[in-house]
This record gives sequence, structure tokens and C-alpha cells, in this order.
Amino acid sequence: MRLRQVAFVAENLMQVREELFQLLGLSEDYADPGVGEFGLENSVMTIGDTFLEVVSPTQTGTTAGRLLERRGGDGGYMVLVQTDDIEFMRNHTESLNVRKIWELDSDDTKAFHLHPKDIGGAILSVDQMEPPESWRWAGQGWESRQALWVSTIRSVSIQANDPENMAKRWGKVLDETVQPFNGGWAVLLEGGSIEFHSDVDGRGEGLSAIAFDATNLAAIRQQASKMNIAVEGTDHEAILVHCGVRLSFLDTAA
Repeated sequence: MRLRQVAFVAENLMQVREELFQLLGLSEDYADPGVGEFGLENSVMTIGDTFLEVVSPTQTGTTAGRLLERRGGDGGYMVLVQTDDIEFMRNHTESLNVRKIWELDSDDTKAFHLHPKDIGGAILSVDQMEPPESWRWAGQGWESRQALWVSTIRSVSIQANDPENMAKRWGKVLDETVQPFNGGWAVLLEGGSIEFHSDVDGRGEGLSAIAFDATNLAAIRQQASKMNIAVEGTDHEAILVHCGVRLSFLDTAA
């Protein structure tokens, strides 16, 4: 099981898209017309072979719109993990009485979204691609639309009223190992993790942080300064808040 994509929700898609382009060293993205069925528009950005998505409501009454209202603005929205055995995951989640809110079964993609009320924190999507190295949601030719200054999404964090119980719920649903981590808890995945911690910003439960491997930390710091975004951290890590989410960049050369 791999962490393959993380999504933000934003009121102003174009503004957040442009700002992320500057921070991450991007010049191209992909707008997936398929999200229109959810009343959304989006931008999918390539980070190595992982992906950062921003969605924004185009109509009233959407799940994304309700989340913007409930959490008081932009923030985290969705976690997408990749499996090589979607049938096992389908049967496994059904045995746990976790509801599906959307499902797709096509030649190249089999996927389903799980109800956030049944797991907590965020919408979780479980996806299987054929071939495995492909990624339907990023469009054709995503390999050529690379961010210059980051190489992969390392982890995603969710804040919770009861981090231990939520972590164990996600671990059980994903059939993956859970262990204490940095004062919280983590579900361990191939090459990454989904981490759970206490509410640190008073906005309630939700996706609150993303960590990236950075290939040019100096460029990220420089762009953040130009954008008047405060940056914390050490010589080998930059930490900033953008789109209501804490973004951390770890220098891969350190």
C-alpha cells in the first residue's frame, strides 16, 4: 500500500494553484474533468510519481463546500492510497461495515472512496491502477509535468480528538501496521506514512499537514519569502503554512 495523492480544498482554485506553482517549482498541471460529477474543479500537480491536488466547489451543496464551512476555510480534503489487491480491500472494508460513497471499475482503474464518518479525519480513496505505475487522476503524460524543487510526498498528517483511536481505525481499514510516532501515531505504508496527532490549530478534525522530500530547499525558501509566507525550521527543513495546511520540506541532500 502506497500513499499516492493528497488533496486540498480551496475556495479560490486559481489563486492557490498559482501559489503552489511558485512554491514547488511547477509550470504545468492537469485539470481532471471527472471531478465535475462531484460539483468540483481541480488542479493535479506531479511530485515525482506522487500527486498534490487542489479542489474547489463549482456549485452549492458539495462535500467540499461543507468542509470549507465547517473548518473555516481552506484545508486538507482527501488521501488516496494505491493497492495491488483491490478485491481484497473491497471485501475487507465491507467486512468492517465501512460505507463506500463512490466507486469506479474500469479497465485501467478500480477505486472506491470511503465515508469519512466511518473512519474519521478525511475522505480515503483506495485505488488500483493498470499498469501499477500509471495514475489516471493525473492525466496522460504526467511524467513530463514535474515539480522542480520537490521529489515526492513523504507523509500526510491528520489531527484528531483521539489520535490513537483514529490511527488504529485507519490501520484496521487499510490492513496496515500502526505504531507510536513523534508524540502521535502513524499508519506505516510503503515508502511513507499517514500520521495522526492532536488538534493543534483549533479547526477540528481533518487533514492538517503534508511532508515533502525537497531537492532545492533554498529555492522554496526564496519563493516563500517573495510571497511573504513565514518559514520556520532548520538548515535541513523548511516549514510553512499554506492553504490551511502545514507544509514541511526535508532536504534530501542533508
